Amino acid sequence: MNYRTNTGTVKEMERLFKLYETEIADRVKDGCLTNSTAHTYLLHAGNFIEWCKGNFIPGGTKLKKETRPY
Repeated sequence: MNYRTNTGTVKEMERLFKLYETEIADRVKDGCLTNSTAHTYLLHAGNFIEWCKGNFIPGGTKLKKETRPY
């Protein structure tokens, strides 16, 4: 993979993301967040982690395949 940071940092981010998922789920259960909002929060946080791992390109689906960096 083409990591933008070291693997230890990525592993810690993934661990924290799991905690974040739990907190988001709790906020949905207590009515502070809608399912749609929770989905958006998790999608964007997950995309950032994937970007750090070199697996996500912002706007990548709109880039021509030939111009994608990976």
